[in-house]
Amino acid sequence: MSLLIPDTGLLFWMILSFGIAFFVLARFGFPMILKGVEKRNEFIAQSVESAKEANAKLASIENECQTLLARAKQQQASILNDTVLEKERILKEAKEKAEKETQLAIDSAMRQIEFEKNKAIRDVREEIATLSVAVAEKIIRGKIEKETGQKEVISRLIDEITLSKS
Repeated sequence: MSLLIPDTGLLFWMILSFGIAFFVLARFGFPMILKGVEKRNEFIAQSVESAKEANAKLASIENECQTLLARAKQQQASILNDTVLEKERILKEAKEKAEKETQLAIDSAMRQIEFEKNKAIRDVREEIATLSVAVAEKIIRGKIEKETGQKEVISRLIDEITLSKS
């Protein structure tokens, strides 16, 4: 017996065994294998459909994200513009307040200077008046000592008083 050419009896039993194995597989095995393959095909088709839906949702979400991002950038720009305007307004108010306070300080200083000037003038006038009275007193004493001078000084003073009252 050779390995390459089998005997007829062996060939018969091999064909019979193959036929039985093929029949059992065709009757019970192949339908189960085909069902498994079909289920796998359906699962793959469902997975592909789910992936397409997920891609569509992802694209929709990306569009929403882009929209939200654009809106956020607009709001950011708006907030920055509002902040700049508010800063300018606050600076303007602070400048105006500082100018008002400066003007009030200047006005107060001017009033104080005017008050001090008037006080100094009054003091000088009082001093001049005091000195004038002292000088006049000395002069009048000198003239009053003379008898004829007394009458003249008194009459002149009375004339001056009457003239200043009228």
